[in-house]
Amino acid sequence: MNTKTEHANPNKNRTPRHRAREFALQGLYQWLLNNEDVRAIATNIRQAHGFDKADAEHFDALLYGTVKQANELRAGLSPLIDREISQLSPVEHAALLIGAFELKNHVEIPYKVVINEAVELTKSFGGIDGHKYVNGVLDKFAADARETEVSAGRKG
Repeated sequence: MNTKTEHANPNKNRTPRHRAREFALQGLYQWLLNNEDVRAIATNIRQAHGFDKADAEHFDALLYGTVKQANELRAGLSPLIDREISQLSPVEHAALLIGAFELKNHVEIPYKVVINEAVELTKSFGGIDGHKYVNGVLDKFAADARETEVSAGRKG
């Protein structure tokens, strides 16, 4: 994927799954900042411009699943980060939760794709170097969550 082209034209090459991740990130961001009811957030996001091009089923799985498993996901991420989770930017926090959720619950998606998607979300919505941090943390998380797949990928 040519990230320079993608950033120059953010609508190009966005798959329905990628769009679902973007909307899920926005929903998690709202949830993290305002602690709103996740159903209300989902209803609001489903009315957003462009949602019709997103994979609605994957959006639901990501948003509801990540919120439901947030404490468990945070427990798995905590030893891998260099600060309290509360000190992460909301975008990094949401991207890490989405990535950790997909690594644990969507083994049909290759771990490198999961990490790349979380990195791209952070590049699009986060601070300057947040994507590097997300990449490093999820790489460590994947080594545990998908040990066999990661080991095979590193040998190959």
